[in-house]
Amino acid sequence: MLKSLRLSLFTEAITIVGLLAFSAYAQQMPRQDVIDVPAIGEGLCVSNVFQTNMVLQRDKPIHVWGWAEPGEQVTVEFAAEQAFAKAGDDRAWKATLSAVPACSEPQPMTVKGKSETLVLENILVGDVWVLGGQSNMEFELAKVENGRLEIISANYPQIRILTVPYGQGPELQRGFPRLHQWSDWSGRHFRKGDWEECTPETVRELSAIGYVFARRVHKASNVPVGVIDASRGGTTVETWTPLPVLRQMDSEPVKAKLAKFDNEVAEWDAQADLEKRIAQHRQWIARQEKEGKPIPDDRKEEPSDLRPGPIGNHNFPGHCYAGMIGPIAGLSVRGAIFHQGFNNAFEGSFGAEMYRDIFPEMISAWREAFDNAEMPFGILSLCTAGDPQTRDDYCEKMFDAGIEIRAAQYETFLDFYNAGDKNVGFVSTYDLRRRWYHPQLKLPAGERIARWALATQYGFDRQVEWKPPMLLGMEKRGAALLLSLDTEVGDPEEGAIQGFAIAGEDRKFHPADASYAEKGKDDRGRMQYDRKQLVLTSPMVPGPVHFRYAWGRNPLANLQATGNKDLPFATQRSDDWRMEEVPLGVLGNAVTLPISRGDRGKIIEALREQDKTRRLKEAELVIQAGGGTKPSG
Repeated sequence: MLKSLRLSLFTEAITIVGLLAFSAYAQQMPRQDVIDVPAIGEGLCVSNVFQTNMVLQRDKPIHVWGWAEPGEQVTVEFAAEQAFAKAGDDRAWKATLSAVPACSEPQPMTVKGKSETLVLENILVGDVWVLGGQSNMEFELAKVENGRLEIISANYPQIRILTVPYGQGPELQRGFPRLHQWSDWSGRHFRKGDWEECTPETVRELSAIGYVFARRVHKASNVPVGVIDASRGGTTVETWTPLPVLRQMDSEPVKAKLAKFDNEVAEWDAQADLEKRIAQHRQWIARQEKEGKPIPDDRKEEPSDLRPGPIGNHNFPGHCYAGMIGPIAGLSVRGAIFHQGFNNAFEGSFGAEMYRDIFPEMISAWREAFDNAEMPFGILSLCTAGDPQTRDDYCEKMFDAGIEIRAAQYETFLDFYNAGDKNVGFVSTYDLRRRWYHPQLKLPAGERIARWALATQYGFDRQVEWKPPMLLGMEKRGAALLLSLDTEVGDPEEGAIQGFAIAGEDRKFHPADASYAEKGKDDRGRMQYDRKQLVLTSPMVPGPVHFRYAWGRNPLANLQATGNKDLPFATQRSDDWRMEEVPLGVLGNAVTLPISRGDRGKIIEALREQDKTRRLKEAELVIQAGGGTKPSG
């Protein structure tokens, strides 16, 4: 029999009017997902990653997989070629077609079994990119600044969109369902798991960063582009990394994290938890009855479910990899871009050190998942959160683990880049500042990571630049530090360079004055300056040994490459001091992590005192420069 997968089973059964009616109804439904097509269907079926309207990766073998009756012969036909497979005892089959070039003309794919035939229509061949990370990658186009302008002009039939439903481990998932998934954040259902053409109607809920990235790549390359959004809000780097990979790591922070989760799982007693909830429910019922208050119908029944406990946490190590990357692993793709870090910033230096250890392993694991050890991988640094850093609270605002996460992301990029890996990219987002931890300036972030892709993967390296200014070396010169960079830099508004801090052996950082190194005078006696070398000084730091840059969660920082290139100097440092040990000696000689809330308060108070001392010193210098007298007392 002929079974078309042009539309989901749900949309085949109802009209557009019915869809609108369902949307209104779904928003009033209980908080559960509404499944249109299961992850694994009965009889002959393909993985839901293969659908009508999809994009297949050009110039790479086309792997297609699904399920059928054990021993059933399956034939896959696409672009005038056939591939054959046989279903195993577990019903799984996989066929591989030869690579084909990009094609913007829609083509069908036919999957034939013993008694069923599936037809997938309107398939294009181009480039497929995976979007990964947490809520700032997931953040929808409809919610960002100028998002509505993008929406009304999003008529791109050769851009195709797939959003993977939330899934998790512990078992590696072989597929994902097509469904309407409930969102606690938005209080409604979102359609997920369907490949769709990019239109003003379908693009609203797509990742804003992913949309801009896809639009730029598509228009510049002139090939179809598919984006697969596999991001989930509130997630950590360890949940996006395969658990077996984490288990093999020789990292003390990782071992401690795994031991913590393992202990929680071992100690979980589902029956005791149920009995506790039943007792609480009975107490609540008794209190309601005693006070003469009504008992809603949906709260009359006692709890009866056994909850999974810690193993049900979507941030359990490896869970999101198993549930969201696992179902699409094996697909041929062009590359991935990743924007994450917020939920790893709650554990101080311990969390940042763990992030630094895990992140490169995560990248390598994703490359293995998509069967490409050199798969392009673009990193967007952790975005801003909180009030802007100023010179008045500069030191206090340096105490934030999110800054160390951002620095770890750049250090990870540098490790790959310096090892000769030219397929890992990096862009900063800290200057796209808003106080909210979901800064709505997402379109410029998408533009930046698109520049990396276009320059490194599409041959536009002469037309666009992507690489941030890089530090070549640091030299101590008396009361100053001299930094050498690989390109000319400056403030794009031609003002004073902001964002550097320097410290001596006491680890007391203060904002530094940054000036260009002198090259000597020209033939007219005018001083010439080297815009690739910066001299850092501070009256508060007579013997500097280290620097930090953009060291704030919402940093006071403005250094970019010159020439209107929109390439910020990345968050970085020359020291390896833990945030709990800066300044030196506040908590004594030995600091045990994690620190207590009281110890945290002591450090913040010490940093506030640094700010106060500096402001008084700066005021004195202003008075002296103006010919005044030093205030008494």
